Amino acid sequence: MVDLTGEEARLLLNVALMATGQNRFRSAAKILAALGAFRPEEASVASANAILFISMLDFPGALDYLDREAIPRFPDAPMLKAFKGMALIRMNRLAEARLPLEEAANQSADPAAAQLAKDLMP
Repeated sequence: MVDLTGEEARLLLNVALMATGQNRFRSAAKILAALGAFRPEEASVASANAILFISMLDFPGALDYLDREAIPRFPDAPMLKAFKGMALIRMNRLAEARLPLEEAANQSADPAAAQLAKDLMP
């Protein structure tokens, strides 16, 4: 099996995020699936999958993915918790959104996740 270098993996991740931003959701999903097979230890791939679900306005799908796959694999990834809060807010489940948003906002390892969570706080 061929392996990806770190630089190649980052490039593919960026391509997937650009495809998501251009509403090319199928292409993004295929790239992320391949990238996940090569780099299953990367929380950034899980974050990109969450972004894909949210961008497709599939908030229940995002929540299911985050709860079932992403957060159990990466329990210390604050960005995943911020995305969980975002999905819950978009589903009008504001009370449930508070806990994951507070967890993300109150950590210092990922300032971008902390700021996103603070900005999303209901």
